Amino acid sequence: MKIRKAVIVAAGWGVRFLPITKTQPKEMLPLINKPLIQYSVEEIVDSGIEQVILVTSVGKRSIEDYFDRSAELECFLEQKGESGFLKEVRRLSSLVDICTVRQKEQLGLGHAVLSAKNAVGREPFAVLLPDDIIAGHSPALKEMIAVFERYDANVLAVERIAAQDTVKYGIIEPREIADRIYEVKSLVEKPEPEQAPSNLGIVGRYLLMPEIFDVLEKTPPGKKGEVQLTDGLQLLLKQQAIYACEFEGTRYDAGTPVGWLKTNIAFALRHPSIGPEIKEYLRQCLGEDEV
Repeated sequence: MKIRKAVIVAAGWGVRFLPITKTQPKEMLPLINKPLIQYSVEEIVDSGIEQVILVTSVGKRSIEDYFDRSAELECFLEQKGESGFLKEVRRLSSLVDICTVRQKEQLGLGHAVLSAKNAVGREPFAVLLPDDIIAGHSPALKEMIAVFERYDANVLAVERIAAQDTVKYGIIEPREIADRIYEVKSLVEKPEPEQAPSNLGIVGRYLLMPEIFDVLEKTPPGKKGEVQLTDGLQLLLKQQAIYACEFEGTRYDAGTPVGWLKTNIAFALRHPSIGPEIKEYLRQCLGEDEV
């Protein structure tokens, strides 16, 4: 069955970015000249998916407005002769079909995914976390869809992480079945390094069968009273196969202030128009020998 819908989870408080996230959604923080969430939407479009379901919460209206039309802005740009900017803002409103659902309480990623149940229906779907920006020759989501089409089962994106970072990720117990493709034997949410079954951590891309909703409705709250998606996947594993795709490309974690700054620097350095200027600026800041 074709993956037609993708859920973008954008309902968190963005606590690590306070106070800016008191009024500015974390997902709308800029990465060069686009908000973080636009990179997820463009990855979805480039992967051939037809509809985006945004899971938002109170104070996130600007995300919806960003992908909507603005007749006043378009009129202003047209009058000023700003054809390049006019083309870009019009493109935003026609990228993909977008609808929004609300997570009324921030009770974990599993709960946020469950909030999209009615909008998704009984068909397989993708889940993306806009904190995770993945740059590569082809979209990571497209790689995962190829795995899904091959095995007709749930697929997780994974990457190799440092041993001390297992406490930050869901970790899989893998059985390699092809190059960079694994059958998932079990999952553990944020284990201590000595308890981790591997160094393959789940990052912010999932392809899930609709039965995950039935499982999440029965998944008990875990740490901090939240319904963890990893816990739901562990229960789903008892009735369905789950595979993992070690995607090509580089993942950037823009979910913390330091990670967001590093991501901006990395993208700026390879930007064709501003890259040379940024590199020269870093030379001036750090000294010629350090850049």
